[in-house]
Amino acid sequence: MDLEHLKYPIGKDQNEEFTSENKDQAIATIAEFPSLMRKRCAELTEDQLDTPYRPEGWTLRQVVHHCADSHMNAYIRFKLALTEDTPTIKAYDEAAWAELPDAKLPVDLSLDILDSLHKRWVVVIENMTDDDFAKTYYHPEKNAESSLGENLLHYAWHCRHHLAHISS
Repeated sequence: MDLEHLKYPIGKDQNEEFTSENKDQAIATIAEFPSLMRKRCAELTEDQLDTPYRPEGWTLRQVVHHCADSHMNAYIRFKLALTEDTPTIKAYDEAAWAELPDAKLPVDLSLDILDSLHKRWVVVIENMTDDDFAKTYYHPEKNAESSLGENLLHYAWHCRHHLAHISS
């Protein structure tokens, strides 16, 4: 298998246009993600969790913890954009976070975070209006604004992307 497929087993994020049809599917993906991640992790041994999903890649354990880190940041970014006018979000170094000691803890800790976080996130998303999905935040590393609709689709892709890593 080539390295590109190992990095992106479902392909790269296609930045598709936000529509009401893909909105509903994205919400469903975000809602079901924690239970699917927990199910897939339950099938793995500790040795498998400590195995990288690709050469020079993160271990599966780091991937699980990364999902909790990333989705906590996403949830906060959604709330900022819903309550402020085009806020500038805080970027962070995902690779550095994956090397911190908490990325070596049992995955159940991050799976529990994902359970609760996604329940709250889905309630927020399900109650958003079309105008809310058009709200934006500014990403300083990308030097660009990004709408919550675009972000909803991105994080649904992010869920599927990392579930594929855990499944491999």
